[in-house]
Order: sequence, then structure tokens, then C-alpha cells
Amino acid sequence: MSWTDFYRRQEILEATVRLAGRNPAEPLPLEEVPGAEEHFGTEENVLLALQYQWTRTLSGRLRAEVTDPDDADGLGDHVDAVTRAWRSAAEEHETLRAVLDGAYERHASLRRMHEGELRMLAVTAGLADPREPAEEITKVGYALEALLRTSRADTRRRTPMMGHLRRLLAPSA
Repeated sequence: MSWTDFYRRQEILEATVRLAGRNPAEPLPLEEVPGAEEHFGTEENVLLALQYQWTRTLSGRLRAEVTDPDDADGLGDHVDAVTRAWRSAAEEHETLRAVLDGAYERHASLRRMHEGELRMLAVTAGLADPREPAEEITKVGYALEALLRTSRADTRRRTPMMGHLRRLLAPSA
């Protein structure tokens, strides 16, 4: 791929997100984006490229927040770092996040990429060990993401994230 192709694909992705932002849960309006079908072929390919962009952005934020996990004082530091990284990425790329959220049910390959992201969040936050079964790590990631979304939406209440996590991950009686 030439640099010209690379930049053209980036322009297509940006235009697609802008247009899809009108109704993020609907299929992407590829026919309205010149070159989208030519460069990507299908909605699924566009969504996979968008998920890759999101994951790249999020992982960059995570690296910035968690420079060295051994330097952290405890679990709260890791969770706080992941919280800051996820929230800053979600706020800066709100429309992209909404488009991806609206598309997970349409494409299994997109769900698998999202589950990889959830495992990355859970392990980085220190809530799961990478040696645990992937299904278990994914469950923890879903729980963490739900808390991130809930606490982001409910800015009036300032319950510390660690309190939510302790209640959520506590063994049931």
C-alpha cells in the first residue's frame, strides 16, 4: 500500500464515522462515502479497520497511563490508570465508540476484536491474570467496561471505581 492509499483509507474511515454518527446503530452508509467500497469492500472490513484504530488509540493511552506496572502502589493505581485511559479515549472519539458499539452484534469478527480489547483492559487493570482462561478474563473485562461506561454517564455521583469493582467481583454468597 502506498502512502497515498494509506491517507485515502484514513479519509474514508473519518468520513464514514462522521456519517454513521447520525445513527450509529445502523449499518454503515458506505454508498455515501466515495471510495469506501472500492478500498474496503464490505461494511465488516470498514468496521474492523475502525476497531483497529480504536484499539490502537486505547492501547496508546494505556501505555501513557501505565508506564511501568511495577511502579504502581496497588490495584487501585492500575484501575485508575485504565479508567483514565479509557475515558479520555472515549471522550475524544465518542462517535467512533458509538459506531463500534452499534455494530458488535452484526459481525462476529468485530466481537472477537472487542473481546480482545476487554481482556487487555482487565489484565492491564490488574483484575485478571493473563494465564487465566480467556473466557474468564473476558467476563472481567465486560464488567470493567460496564463500570467505565456507567461511571462516565453518571458524573453526578462520584463513587470510587475500586468500590464498584470490589462489589462486582466479590464472590457471591
